[in-house]
Amino acid sequence: MNLRAMISRAYWLLSEQFGVDPRKMLRSLAGLPRYLRDYSRFRSGYSGRLEFLPCLQDWHEEGGATKLEYFWQDLLVARKIFEARPQRHVDIGSRVDGFVAHVASFREIEVFDVRPISAQIPGVKFRQADFMQPATGMSDYCDSLSCLHALEHFGLGRYGDPVDPQGFERGLANMAALLKPGGVFYLSVPIGAGRVEFNGQRVLEPQAIIRLARENALLARELTVIRHGGRIETMGLDEARLCDLARKRYALGLFDFVRHA
Repeated sequence: MNLRAMISRAYWLLSEQFGVDPRKMLRSLAGLPRYLRDYSRFRSGYSGRLEFLPCLQDWHEEGGATKLEYFWQDLLVARKIFEARPQRHVDIGSRVDGFVAHVASFREIEVFDVRPISAQIPGVKFRQADFMQPATGMSDYCDSLSCLHALEHFGLGRYGDPVDPQGFERGLANMAALLKPGGVFYLSVPIGAGRVEFNGQRVLEPQAIIRLARENALLARELTVIRHGGRIETMGLDEARLCDLARKRYALGLFDFVRHA
């Protein structure tokens, strides 16, 4: 791991796991003079009740977070489902406040997650389930399936799931069994040099994903790579391109699979 990657990882640990965000703190301190100046100007022309509620970050942000890989995977797959109009779409573990909400805005979606969801959401049928275990009586259950940025966590215990070094393999096999022949599976996982970053995630070599999918009657038909900053590339599935991806440290791989008979 190079110095830049080490600094990025340390920053993520501080901000996301311990609640200390050095960048946000520095931006807030730098924004205080502007806030006080604007407050003084507003106060001079306003005689009503005025309270303090400093928002010191928004000056630095764009109108929306469009560079994150979650934004792009959720949008791209929701559009694919809208265009395909499957009879039954099932999702395993994707973000409810992102992808699931996108799809529920135009059609019904069934969602399975190892964690509970207490809210009743229009257009969403929810069931709590651990897909490291076979789904009894659900073979050939749907013609469209998604699992976005979730399968890489299976078996690491991060979300209360049982620790299982083969959790990824078991999860993929059990998901594949849900699909009817000809059904489509949209899967996104981190790709790059294969490793486990315990207990956050796995990063998987794309060839290994395609090989495991083939063992479970899933044929890859497209790979979209989403890189840092929202750079998107639809790539060929030739061995040279896949090997190049496997030498990189990280990207998000969005795979389209179809189940053969």
